[in-house]
Amino acid sequence: MDAAALLRIVGGPMPVTIPDVVAMMTAIDEVLPAGDGLKWFNLLYRDVTKGVDQSTQVGQWRRPEWLERLDVEFAGLYFGAIASWYQNQAGTPRAWADLFAARFRPGVARIQFAIAGMNAHINHDLPFAVIATSRAMNVVPDDDTPEHLDYQAVNSVLERVEPDALRFLATGIAGHVMEDLGALGRHMAMWSIRGARDVAWTNARVLWQLEASPLQEAARAYVAELNGSTGILGEGILSPL
Repeated sequence: MDAAALLRIVGGPMPVTIPDVVAMMTAIDEVLPAGDGLKWFNLLYRDVTKGVDQSTQVGQWRRPEWLERLDVEFAGLYFGAIASWYQNQAGTPRAWADLFAARFRPGVARIQFAIAGMNAHINHDLPFAVIATSRAMNVVPDDDTPEHLDYQAVNSVLERVEPDALRFLATGIAGHVMEDLGALGRHMAMWSIRGARDVAWTNARVLWQLEASPLQEAARAYVAELNGSTGILGEGILSPL
């Protein structure tokens, strides 16, 4: 793998639109070899991002500008994690660091890498993306707001796009989908994208309230706990079959 080429991609200007995000993910895919576990999360993420982009173009959202800003902020955290791994490993969130360290680990299926990436990105990063977007758009991340309803509606888009991508990732070397996933199925059972996104929204609301209060130490402890728990789950997902 050309680490310098990857770092040039994520170290350049950050995307400002969803198509920019997709283009950057495509560039990342082009420099990652098939034996790199990050390639398979990047592929899944690119496919679901395309699905969200297509849905934003049909006018089904209440606050499409908020949703697009969220997608861009969210992707920026993924690109930033890659850059951090090469420039400041000690500062890389644990869930991402565990995934990056395991990218070439024998015995780990590509679907495990994809799910481990979703774990790191949704369970750890998404609350911070919600907070950053809400601040930029001058809204409060409350339940039952137009922003929250759009956030929830994205689940249906992801659940429509994700199965095809996961099916591709679960295809064996011989080209046959593994019907009896066995141990792999147990890894997949650890993951629920809808449940993870619901928890991420709750974590965003809690952090929003803590950061707006004098309880800054509590906010730091909450962030540390979020980082640690996400890392523990990632370790389980990445254990060799």
